Amino acid sequence: MKTKLLSLVLLGATSVALSGCVLNIGDGEGNWDNANSWERIQDQNRANLAKLSIGMSRDQVMTLMGTADFNEAYIKQDKEISVLYYRTQRTKGDGTTTKDECTPIVLANNAVVGWGEKAYHSM
Repeated sequence: MKTKLLSLVLLGATSVALSGCVLNIGDGEGNWDNANSWERIQDQNRANLAKLSIGMSRDQVMTLMGTADFNEAYIKQDKEISVLYYRTQRTKGDGTTTKDECTPIVLANNAVVGWGEKAYHSM
């Protein structure tokens, strides 16, 4: 009887001690599943950037590129400026997309006038 009770107590204590153990296998990008990995999205966005052309409408850009990770809009010299940001490079492995990991697409009055940092800074 003592042996069974001691075995039960030991089993219970071991179970409690091991219940806090966690094994994490991966690269820290827990918010991404394999179907929507940041690498695949970046590659797709870079490939789609090569298909852009000056003068495309915002709707055409959104059809090609999908939903932007970030966007901005403002008025400058009577022009409506929109900037759509798409993730194209990884700078930190923190699982969060930031603007410095994106390429901006600049639109003036609903038409693409350029993309990339040079286009963004010229507006």
